Amino acid sequence: MERATAGWLNGMVGVVIFSGSLPATRVAVMQFDPVFLTVARAAIAGLLALVLLVLSRQRWPTPREIASLSIVALGVVVGFPLLTALALQHVTSAHSIVFIGLLPLATAVFGVLRGGDRPKPVFWIFSLLGSTAVVSYAFAQGVRASSFGDLLMLLAIIVCGLGYAEGGKLSRTLGGWQVISWALVLSLPPMLCIALFTMPASFAGIALPAFLGLAYVSVFSMLIGFIFWYRGLAQGGIAAVGQLQLLQPFLALALAATLLHEPVTPGMLGMTVCVILCVIGARRFGR
Repeated sequence: MERATAGWLNGMVGVVIFSGSLPATRVAVMQFDPVFLTVARAAIAGLLALVLLVLSRQRWPTPREIASLSIVALGVVVGFPLLTALALQHVTSAHSIVFIGLLPLATAVFGVLRGGDRPKPVFWIFSLLGSTAVVSYAFAQGVRASSFGDLLMLLAIIVCGLGYAEGGKLSRTLGGWQVISWALVLSLPPMLCIALFTMPASFAGIALPAFLGLAYVSVFSMLIGFIFWYRGLAQGGIAAVGQLQLLQPFLALALAATLLHEPVTPGMLGMTVCVILCVIGARRFGR
């Protein structure tokens, strides 16, 4: 199979897996504390990643790579899962998915800052339009408790964009799946300790869907999805395969409506389309 085609296929598998993250987190956070959910998913994935690295006898990262891995860990291992788990206590997964439309743009912005690219001025116009669309949508819903959830989702997108950009850059030298594996292992000691400390006194009252949600975000969202995602980026190119993220809001909205029976209003769909069009324009003029 052609390398570029393989990159697109691997990237698509990663996006499909990521699309289930917010609905699964929404289910799990209804019975698990957000902090425990964050550290537990990272600890479980970290243990699995450690086994993978040991069995495949991967080299140790250099000090400079460890510094970059720390940024990846803070962005995608701790920051995004914790902020989204907190946000989903205030907003539905369908509502939060609207913000995911900004993730490719956030990744591109941090790619510019970290890589020193000089995009055309039109790029920043689309960036402003996309951000304004999301903020306008949040205000259109009324100033309620969900406004705090909206703020948390925006922060989650920012830290995740940084983690994606840093990981994409690092994957060129360290390897695709190795980046997320080493980031998880780097985070494992504190995540495991906090998980044991914040673990519920009893799991007797926890329903099966919450356990399934925890299992999904631990094994698939935190590890397997990234294995396919970073492999796709390495094979097909970060700029090209990265645009597959634009499909994530549509896939996630479908999952939220189908599995959680959450309302997906025409406004949500319309604003998601608007944001995605802005991201497409920004990516078009991002070089």
